[in-house]
Amino acid sequence: MDVAAKFAELYGYPAQGVWSAPGRVNLIGEYTDFNEGFVLPLALPHTAVAAAARRTDGVLRLHSADIDAPVAELRVDALEPLSKYGQGGWAAYPAGVVWALRDAGHDVSGGADIHLASTVPTGAGLSSSAALEVVTALAMNDLYGLGLDRPRLAVLAQRAENAFVGVPCGVMDQMASACATEGHALHLDCRDLAIRQVPFDLDAHGLRLLVVDTRVKHELGDGAYAERRAGCEEGARILGVTHLRDVPYDELPAALERLTDERIRRYVRHIVSDDHRVERVIGLLDAGDVRAAGPVLTEGHASLRDDLRISCPELDLVVSSANAAGALGARMTGGGFGGSAIVLVEAADAETVTKSVLAAFDTAGFTAPRVFPAAPSAGARREA
Repeated sequence: MDVAAKFAELYGYPAQGVWSAPGRVNLIGEYTDFNEGFVLPLALPHTAVAAAARRTDGVLRLHSADIDAPVAELRVDALEPLSKYGQGGWAAYPAGVVWALRDAGHDVSGGADIHLASTVPTGAGLSSSAALEVVTALAMNDLYGLGLDRPRLAVLAQRAENAFVGVPCGVMDQMASACATEGHALHLDCRDLAIRQVPFDLDAHGLRLLVVDTRVKHELGDGAYAERRAGCEEGARILGVTHLRDVPYDELPAALERLTDERIRRYVRHIVSDDHRVERVIGLLDAGDVRAAGPVLTEGHASLRDDLRISCPELDLVVSSANAAGALGARMTGGGFGGSAIVLVEAADAETVTKSVLAAFDTAGFTAPRVFPAAPSAGARREA
């Protein structure tokens, strides 16, 4: 059953519209967003879809086709930030967006009925939560005629996850979901939110970007993400900059000599070098040399594994087995500790590399991963 039909069945009247927002994979630039650095994500074809209608009585009703739970009924004027991550479950993400809109002074007091369904894998590091947030923000923007542009909606969706749900994420996931365009990667400057669409036409180059979902679940609210963010902020303080993005790459060796804490030194080295890797990959894509980006991806994985220490055996096995089978490069993507990796391959080698990764997981006794191609897709949009 499609979302509009299910909406009518649930609420007894037709929806006023249908909207969608995609998940994302990040090509390069990990944990750089909250350091006001650079990232290069692309939108997935997998989306969260919302059918919604405006109410006039201040009630917010939320339902998900993917969760075995009844309709959640809340009051807009009673929404308050949750005390810890996970409290309230999936409904915290769309409810948080309505709270963030209200808190920013936008009149959404009438409430809404919303039915959601998503094909973005959860717990896979592919921003299923950002997709829920952005599709809710876009629906409310249209239903209430708020006139907010996509970057502003992304920032409000990020605020919902930070302040309402309680996850201190950067803005990359929401910006990718809101602003990406088909056939491009999104170069985002996380300081001023300047964006540039970088051509990333894999088919034209005879290439494929595979996503390998390890099926190892991760929760960004468990403290590891926040600890690394705090470590980066401490490194910036010691180095006398507001954010690590302000440490020039050619001055990194001197900066590291000033850091006596080995943990903070590792974090700083990753952030500054990954910002530089974003610039290198963009230069290669602009020059049409997409294949040469592969080794930069693998280099980025080594940094995430050894300096930031957010990988896991399954992610490391994807990278090593894919590269051994002839991939151009591979790395984990997302928050880490599980989730997904990306693999850049020649289109002709995609099947061989996939089989090699599956065989490696079988030999290691790991649960078989899910492997699928990631075509750079369109960002959030109204469907009906």
